[in-house]
Amino acid sequence: MTEQDKLFKYITRVEDFAFDERVAHVFDDMVSRSVPFYNEIQRIQADLIMDFLPDAGVVCDLGCSTGTTIGHLIGHLRCPDNALFIGFDNSEPMLEKAKAKLSAHTATGQVSLRLGDLGNLRDLPDCDVVILNWALQFVRPIDRELLLKAIFHALKPGGILLLSEKILVKDTLLNRLYIDHYLEFKKSQSGYTDIENQRKREALENVLIPYRLDENMALLERAGFTHWDTFFQWFNFVCMIAVKG
Repeated sequence: MTEQDKLFKYITRVEDFAFDERVAHVFDDMVSRSVPFYNEIQRIQADLIMDFLPDAGVVCDLGCSTGTTIGHLIGHLRCPDNALFIGFDNSEPMLEKAKAKLSAHTATGQVSLRLGDLGNLRDLPDCDVVILNWALQFVRPIDRELLLKAIFHALKPGGILLLSEKILVKDTLLNRLYIDHYLEFKKSQSGYTDIENQRKREALENVLIPYRLDENMALLERAGFTHWDTFFQWFNFVCMIAVKG
């Protein structure tokens, strides 16, 4: 059972954020309280993916964390029985949580979970769908374009990439406004205190490096995608879809 996220409530020294065992233990609670409309985004993504997933189709979830997204997809009413799911993550504790959550499906071979650094993933399996949920922002900027090119190469024609990111906006006034609304959301909707928000922001400062929306779109274009759009946005949180033509 996932415990409530209190990681930043009682610490005395802030360190760089890492997806270690402590985070994995509370991650499901953390992400559901930290990402606005998290459950709705999961539902929308699943609906979109089913529009592009053929029989015996393959889905790669890069940065699969505890396997929540894969679980949502398998449980979708339109999910083909013979679809295959491959999850990659660079955190062994997160993958252990995913293995426990998806054990019935790993036993049948429908789900495969693999340890891998997204900054060095170059040879992805041929697939119909790739998911990058709030993961690209943790990849070093110098490695992001190579990762997206590897994704484009692995996708079959007509395949899709779903990319969710926390973003910056060009206008500094609006950027500050959006951040303020996000912090208010975390206080009023999620129950995080000001000190918890401040400590987590400090921990993420050198680890999570967001881009502007136009910078992410430019990366997609350089990777080879010619069709893309945003399908969801809440202030500085954006979900994008890119189709391989």
